[in-house]
Amino acid sequence: MTDHRPASPALLTDRYELTMVQAALADGTARRRCVFEVFTRRLPPGRRYGVVAGTGRLLEALEHVRFDTRELDWLADERVVDDATLSFLADYRFTGSMVGYAEGEMFFPSSPVLVVEGTFAEAVLLETLVLSILNYDSAVASAASRMTSAAIGRPCLEMGSRRAHEEAAVAAARAAVVAGFAGTSNLEAGRRYGLATIGTAAHAFTLLHDDEPSAFASQVASLGTGTTLLVDTYDVRRGVENALAAAGTDLGAVRLDSGDLAVLAHEVRAQLDEAGARRTAITVTSDLDEYAIAALAAAPVDSYGVGTSVVTGSGAPTCGMVYKLVAREGSDGVLAPVAKAARGKASVGGRKAAARRLDSEDRALEEVLVAGPDELVRGWSSADASLRGLHVPLVTDGDVDTRWIGADGVRRAAERHRTSRDELPRGARRLSADEAAVPTVTLRLGD
Repeated sequence: MTDHRPASPALLTDRYELTMVQAALADGTARRRCVFEVFTRRLPPGRRYGVVAGTGRLLEALEHVRFDTRELDWLADERVVDDATLSFLADYRFTGSMVGYAEGEMFFPSSPVLVVEGTFAEAVLLETLVLSILNYDSAVASAASRMTSAAIGRPCLEMGSRRAHEEAAVAAARAAVVAGFAGTSNLEAGRRYGLATIGTAAHAFTLLHDDEPSAFASQVASLGTGTTLLVDTYDVRRGVENALAAAGTDLGAVRLDSGDLAVLAHEVRAQLDEAGARRTAITVTSDLDEYAIAALAAAPVDSYGVGTSVVTGSGAPTCGMVYKLVAREGSDGVLAPVAKAARGKASVGGRKAAARRLDSEDRALEEVLVAGPDELVRGWSSADASLRGLHVPLVTDGDVDTRWIGADGVRRAAERHRTSRDELPRGARRLSADEAAVPTVTLRLGD
């Protein structure tokens, strides 16, 4: 009988990661020291920046990447790898190190958002897990950042769980909050990461009752006058009248989920104000994305509920991040740069540090990749006050920096995102298609 209990993240990978380890164990290269780098060659069409997200989830998962009896027995039964490799996997622990961009940080083409150093066998096994988490979470956060930017200070609320895989929904809620969303409808995301949760009632609750007034009266009796009443099940104007009759002028908010939201928002605002409900807020939903939010900038809307667009990356569901070997120990024990030369998919060899050059107003001018001899790059720090270093320690000799994990990690990432986005050049938040907001340049040490 198949065991369907939740497993270790160890098998959330591709078969060839393990078969490479098997071959490397056999030829003696598995324990060569290696440096892998995560980056994207280009941003999605029209995007001007990306947002790093998922770092905290990756570090949480890393602590549980273990090949226990269940995983090992399955690998043996399926003859995925040989006995020597199974023996190696039984003792697998990542004892290497990682540095990377702080979660919430902006990134651009070629930004080395994560650098993984360890033996080949230890580090290559993490490739798929790293990319699965960072590609999805960063795609959601990048879209969410465009939405919160377009909202110009009005709260955005994530409510896309039903449009995603159940675990992706949790990850999406977390990534959206990293990028500035004020809360989520997903309770598991709230429990795991200390996120504010939101939500009151759907159209089904109104349709359950004999009429709209009795539905609203029931909701107010249960949740209080501060609740949000959904007023567009039948007729919006009559819905607002019924909402005020149920809750009075202390009604917390009304929600609009259909129709011409801009026109309706103006009409409903006038109706509420005329009735004396000036503090009653208006929240809008209905397949919003960053463009719809921007179009509502002049409407009297107080908050936006976003579902499908945010959990799918608003048309860019992945960031195209890759995990490439950039340096490896040779037979002489020296760490040497290596690079892929394939046309259109070339990589730049060698360990790289990263910094962002800022002008006198703390606006980003350049993304700076620091390259050169390994010993110089490893210990690089700049005396140039215009350069802000971007790499922070995440894992040191197998020990995870817990500052990036859990609710505190999400809060720290959201703060980093606010600060980093404020560094973007003026005009970089425009939704119109354009090039990356800042160019990427290379600073070579030792030249």
